[in-house]
Amino acid sequence: MATTEEALAEIRRGCDEILLESELAEKLKENRPLRIKLGMDPTAPDIHLGHTVILNKLRTFQELGHEVYLLIGDFTAQVGDPTGKNATRPPLSPEKIKENAATYAEQAFRILDPDRTHIVYNSEWLGELGAAGMIKLAAHQTVARMMERDDFKKRYAAGQSIAIHEFLYPLLQAYDSVHLKADVELGGSDQKFNLLMGRELQRDMGMRPQCTLTMPLLVGLDGVKKMSKSAGNYIGVHDSPDDMFGKIMSVSDDLMWNYFDLLSSRTTAEIASLKTQVREGANPRDIKAELAREIITRYHTAADAARAEENFVNRFARNAIPEDVPEVTLAAQDGEGILVSVLLKEAGLVSSTSDGLRMLRQNAVRLDGNTVTEEKMRVLPGSSGVWQVGKRRFARITVR
Repeated sequence: MATTEEALAEIRRGCDEILLESELAEKLKENRPLRIKLGMDPTAPDIHLGHTVILNKLRTFQELGHEVYLLIGDFTAQVGDPTGKNATRPPLSPEKIKENAATYAEQAFRILDPDRTHIVYNSEWLGELGAAGMIKLAAHQTVARMMERDDFKKRYAAGQSIAIHEFLYPLLQAYDSVHLKADVELGGSDQKFNLLMGRELQRDMGMRPQCTLTMPLLVGLDGVKKMSKSAGNYIGVHDSPDDMFGKIMSVSDDLMWNYFDLLSSRTTAEIASLKTQVREGANPRDIKAELAREIITRYHTAADAARAEENFVNRFARNAIPEDVPEVTLAAQDGEGILVSVLLKEAGLVSSTSDGLRMLRQNAVRLDGNTVTEEKMRVLPGSSGVWQVGKRRFARITVR
């Protein structure tokens, strides 16, 4: 049985923020299974590696003896979470929500312990609120408080519309915490406003407020936006081993360490050792392959990971990349990196950015043997790889 300090150390690892840690310590000292809540709106059928950052933390709580309540937001998905949106999010149909939700539990159980996981659907209680219940719920907050939220504030200042139902979303999420009597709620760092709303509503209703724990957002394959289905920059838990291996190998060398921190089960000391190896001359591609093998083994098997690596190497060799590839170093103008079409033009692999876009659309661009098609992908500073256009144009491009 872990001591309170040992448990807190495990819980803290990789977290952005715990509010309030002193309250969480008091709850841990009570030696009872805490109710740990995570809400997931089924807006797409697949869980991706960005979701697993939080699911891994839920697993940590389970290993410490606590109960996880995985809430499928089949009601709130009809409203649409406005977090991070610069426009009103279109609500999904009940049919689409049901279709997406059907896959969530099975995918989550690749990480979570089924014996300590309760799958719940918020339509069971939110659907019964009715008009009177919604009005009472809305009376717990003010428009001024809602306008403190960063995305609402920005949209209002830009003259963009905010639908009334979007104000209800944080309140509905908060009511979920009231209904479940949550002790702790987890979410991404962009969910802080919603999580704190749960604390406030629980307190208003005479309950002991939940603690909140936020996790960093996993940056997607484009190296810019958070990983998401809508951005097309994701690695799905259901992706084939070959697709997983190729996608992970396409991640920039710098972003690779973020993936190690948030996705790997390796200790911080082991990750530090890998960084030292790279500084002393090890090829980052070999270290990246270790990460790919670990992740594929977790969601498939070790044999699948070995075959995926072999297939990747064979594919790389079949592309006949010459040994004397010209070296090109480019400077990024800002922290967001260089668009692929611009990178190809600056490296002399295409005649213009429009030519670069055309080659992307024709599946004629490869990075380290993997086809690149994302036109909005940006190559971040610190990345290095062999780019190929067509059959004969190659360059090892480093972005600084």
